[in-house]
Amino acid sequence: MGVTPPRVGVVHLGAGRTELTAFVRADGRAQACWPTQVELAWEESHLHVRFHCCDDDAWGTFTERDDPLWQQEVVELFLAPGEAVPTRYFEFELSPAGVLFDARVFNPHGDRIGMQVDTQWNCSGLEWGAEPTGERADWRAHLAIPWRGLDLAAPPSTLRANFYRIERPHGGEPEFSCWSPTFTSPADFHRPSRFGVLDLIR
Repeated sequence: MGVTPPRVGVVHLGAGRTELTAFVRADGRAQACWPTQVELAWEESHLHVRFHCCDDDAWGTFTERDDPLWQQEVVELFLAPGEAVPTRYFEFELSPAGVLFDARVFNPHGDRIGMQVDTQWNCSGLEWGAEPTGERADWRAHLAIPWRGLDLAAPPSTLRANFYRIERPHGGEPEFSCWSPTFTSPADFHRPSRFGVLDLIR
């Protein structure tokens, strides 16, 4: 597809938070039925990410770090420093129960061919959590990702990233949505050419 991925400036934590545009379905044909809001901010030590998920039946039965959370309900972030389309990136997932999946991904051709996922890697110093919001079955998740945990000595000026959600209502069709559509059906989130661009505002 010839659609340029989105680009957004991310404010410093002391100036508030940057809210991303509404999620769309992975195939890019429509807005997501289940709204998801993402807020971002950065500081010298961390990138801060918040997801707010509208839901009427949030669920998840996995309990261990690096369980296959994508088989149930989950939010996801794929992230790489720099502006070029990455072949190597970091993957973070959180379930409504606050279970974490984190891994390093090598995707040499950008289409899963030859892709390697290193689940033995754990992001050092990462802080995370998830909890219900108290409205319906809405839930929120948060990540505080240390730059050093990404092998960076200081915040980069630019990142490539995409944000995703898998909603699996009981008795209904699953919905795969994202900030930057991957234009895939069936949905495939591992499309780094579709990662958006985050510019850290200084």
